[in-house]
Amino acid sequence: MNILIIGGTRFIGPYVVRHLVDAGHEATVFHRGQTEADLPPVVNHLYGERRDLPAFQHEFKELAPQVVLDMIAFTEQDAADLMSTFKRLAERVVVISSADVYRAYGCVLRMQSGPPDPIPLDERAPLREALYPHRTSEMKPDDFGYAYEKIFVEQVVMSEPELPGTTLRLPAVYGPGDPQHRLFNYLKRMDDRRPAILIAEQEGRWQWTRGYVENVAAAIALAVTDEQSAGRIYNVGEEDALAEAEWACAIGRAADWDGEIINAARDLLPEGMATDLAWEHHLAVDTSRLREELGYSEHVTRDEALKRAIDWERAHPPDNIDPKQFDYAAEDAVLERLKQAR
Repeated sequence: MNILIIGGTRFIGPYVVRHLVDAGHEATVFHRGQTEADLPPVVNHLYGERRDLPAFQHEFKELAPQVVLDMIAFTEQDAADLMSTFKRLAERVVVISSADVYRAYGCVLRMQSGPPDPIPLDERAPLREALYPHRTSEMKPDDFGYAYEKIFVEQVVMSEPELPGTTLRLPAVYGPGDPQHRLFNYLKRMDDRRPAILIAEQEGRWQWTRGYVENVAAAIALAVTDEQSAGRIYNVGEEDALAEAEWACAIGRAADWDGEIINAARDLLPEGMATDLAWEHHLAVDTSRLREELGYSEHVTRDEALKRAIDWERAHPPDNIDPKQFDYAAEDAVLERLKQAR
């Protein structure tokens, strides 16, 4: 199969490309050429800016991709350019979306209110009414995040009858290359041999679907190469959504840490550890459609995934570490207060 990947050089992308190449498909990556990516030598490269996508229609016509995978469609305009460029050029398109489209995400950020939705959230669960989740008052229209809205991306892609689309709603993705360093706050404390790690009580019970990068990439490759995915929306992620305290414990086991996770009242936590989110709105999604329709299953177990993620995180800590996030004297004071109250 001849596949064009738009993006594909950061974090998840190289894993997807390797899955496709290993399965015998021909892959071309359209990117700016600014990221050093570990891609197989057989991969073709086409250099250009995402915003200039329509200007490359001649090159795309010569390439004649059967399927186009767009890893970086973040805005309504991105999606419109994708569909207008490849209508009558490709057979299908696949876009990467996010579980942030669900109403529960808007509620947990306090962008909107309402009772918690039943979990796990399947693909028919209510979507956010509050739009542009990453826009702030300080942003300018050309800032990244200002026009970000996966809800609009999905609507554009799934409403073009001449070019069938597939949408993949990704979870919190972790693993080697993670730009958000999702394990770091816990792992640093564990490697610093902290005897205990504090978590706000309600946050500790909050469930969030996660996915290891290699497994998520395998799911994406599966949807790209399986024609049954046309016209479908799929949640991607691990089958069970761990609560935050369970997630921290799992990291601790994989890191050989023998400390304790301790739940504490939010108002007791040091500055920088207490986040004012509506933790009663869980982001646990149902991934059974992906598993039943496309036969998806994880290739890498959670235990192995965490070990690989930890090895990478230890070798590649964040460039900038906020000391307010690791005020161990303040944490010790809380731990002592909790000990005396027992």
